[in-house]
Amino acid sequence: MIYKVLYQASPEVAPVRERTESLYVEATSEIEVREKLSERNINIEFIQELNEVHLAYEQKSENFKIESV
Repeated sequence: MIYKVLYQASPEVAPVRERTESLYVEATSEIEVREKLSERNINIEFIQELNEVHLAYEQKSENFKIESV
């Protein structure tokens, strides 16, 4: 499954919507996504499992790239 992770690059700063970034991770569960990203110094706001329709939409974006973690 592909998960979209919304996060803030700095965990020390309060989350601001305009600074929210996203990345895409292939994993079997949300827990696995968190484990894979645990070494990164980021503030994870939300993890969303992408269904086929949503994934197809996200793939049209120029920023779509699955992270190899």
